[in-house]
Formats: sequence, structure tokens, C-alpha cells
Amino acid sequence: MPSVHVNLADRAYPVHVEAGLLAQAGGAIRNAGLSGLRPAILSDETVAQLHGGALIASLEAAGFQPTLHTVTAGEASKSMSQAEALCREMIRAGHDRKSMVIALGGGVVGDLAGFVASIFYRGIPFVQVPTTIVAQVDSSVGGKTGVNVAEGKNLIGVFHQPRLVLVDPETLRTLPDREFREGFAEAIKHAVIRDAAMLDDLAALDASGREVPADLIARNISIKARVVEADEYETRDIRALLNFGHTIGHGIEASVPYGQMLHGEAISLGIRAALFLSERHAGLSPAESAKVIRLLDLYRLPLVLSASISTESVMEKLARDKKFSAGAIRFVVLEALGSAKVIHTVTADDLRAAIEHLRQST
Repeated sequence: MPSVHVNLADRAYPVHVEAGLLAQAGGAIRNAGLSGLRPAILSDETVAQLHGGALIASLEAAGFQPTLHTVTAGEASKSMSQAEALCREMIRAGHDRKSMVIALGGGVVGDLAGFVASIFYRGIPFVQVPTTIVAQVDSSVGGKTGVNVAEGKNLIGVFHQPRLVLVDPETLRTLPDREFREGFAEAIKHAVIRDAAMLDDLAALDASGREVPADLIARNISIKARVVEADEYETRDIRALLNFGHTIGHGIEASVPYGQMLHGEAISLGIRAALFLSERHAGLSPAESAKVIRLLDLYRLPLVLSASISTESVMEKLARDKKFSAGAIRFVVLEALGSAKVIHTVTADDLRAAIEHLRQST
């Protein structure tokens, strides 16, 4: 099976990618040295119904005694109140510091479950079992956990690396069309910052199908892993490269009720805005921008910002974003496809112009 090693010294862990891996999860978790821990599976109601039974059966066959805890599907579940509710539910179920959390689901579940694991009994191990494109190619790796508040996305959280990540591409077959397509915004992001050749591979996939090669997923994970290894806590403007498209994208996502716009849909808009600013500030060619926009369109991701979302609302939300440092704007731009950098010359007026640019048709 394709595997990627995330080399973080004593926090290192493997990421395994293989079709059918969900049914082997119990053995993989036991072999990772976690056999003495009691699993608390955290999932959402939709994913638990689809995949919870298979995971529980695999864990029980490997000698574990898991419990299952679910939340309502959607971004609104990424909250402090939900994290507290899960912690209390786990305590009532008999979990303690000799337990572990298994995150079964997409990015919302992974972020929330990782955060719960980081605070439960002052921190217990957790395992990621991602079931969406976003989670498989991006959010399940790197240790960022957190919850949202009204003022912005992911503003409360900690770095808490998983002990193991198990990626089964077959879980993608159960995704609704919209949730399947939105995840490719993150894969496109990886391609434009580090692997321009991947753009052609993504273009060659059947955007309406459910076949995503394991090696393509592993290729994305490898990009994420190498960046995380170089800058785990995002202090050197290296890990920040993974935020391409996210500054304005998060501002857009936070400007509507959570769940109304999917993460990848907001990031698609953010990528288009970042391409606009890359042409202005880093010399990216319009032809290169157009290639990326065509690929976003191939996956039917949004490229035009709704008139119902005001520019000032987006500006207000992104001003609270973690990518701002002491009020200064750190913005990721492309010099060319596959070559990204962080600059500090983007102004508030530039951001407004980029948001307004999103109101024009492509």
C-alpha cells in the first residue's frame, strides 16, 4: 500500500493509503502500539451510519472494546460546546487517560475529534480515519485541531499530532456529489504550490466519478507532510504556504452561516482571489491563472462570489484570521505554478480589490 511517513521526531507517524483499509483498521491500530488503549470513535451521524459498523467490527476483531459518539453532520458541530459535550459523554462511557480517540469522518470531525483528544484528561492519543477528499488529502495530516467561534474559523485549537492516519479511498464512493467535488480544491492547492504536474493528473480524472487513485492521494499527503516537517508550528512562513487561497476563502466561509458553503467551495473562491493577487504582486502569468481556474471549473467549484456576501463582511472576518500577525497581512502568492511564497506587501485595498474581482464572471 502507498504509505507516507510524517517525520516529527518523537511525534512521527505513518499515513497508510489503501482501498479496503477500513476493514483492516483494528489490526493496523493494534500494530501501531495502541493495543492497551480503549477507543472512543468520534464521528458524525451520517458517516457513522455508513462506516461505523465496519470500523467497530474491525476494532472488536482486534481485541478492542470501542464506544461510538456522534455529532450532527456539518460545520456547526465544530464548537466549544460540542467539544465539552463529547468529553462529558466519553467520561460517562468510562473513558480516561488510558483511552484514545478515533476520528471517523471528514475535516469537521477530524478537527473536532483531534481537539477533544488534545484536552481530554490533558491529552490522549488519537487516530485519523478520514472519509472525504478534503480530509484524506489535507486536514487529517499535520496535527492542526480546533473549533470555530462566531468571530472566525478555527480560532480556538491546538497542535496535536495523530499517532496514525488510515486512508481508505473506497469511503469516497459514499459521498454526495457536492461533498466529493469540494475536496479537490485542496488537491488543486497542493498542486499549485508544490507540484504543477499534478494539475494535469487532476484534469485527467473523471470529475463526476468516484475513482481516486491511492497514489494520487498519497502524493498530496506527501506534499503536506514535507511542509509540516519543515515548519510544524507555522513559525517560519513555510507551513503558511498551505494557506494558499485560505485567507480570503476563510473570510468568505465565515461570512455565511456555517455549513451553508462547504469549505472547498470557499477555498475555490479564495484560490481565484489569490491568483488575481499573484498576478499583481508576484508576476504569475494570466495563462497560468487561467489553467487553474479551468480546473476548478472542471470540478464545478464556485468561482463567482454571491452579491449577498458583502466585501466588508469578508474583510471583517479575515482581519481576525490567524494568518494576520500583529495586524499585518501575510499572504501566499504564486510566482509560477508549483512555486509559492509568502509576501507582506498585500494591503487591505488589495484584498478588497481581489474580493470585488470575484464578482466578475470568468
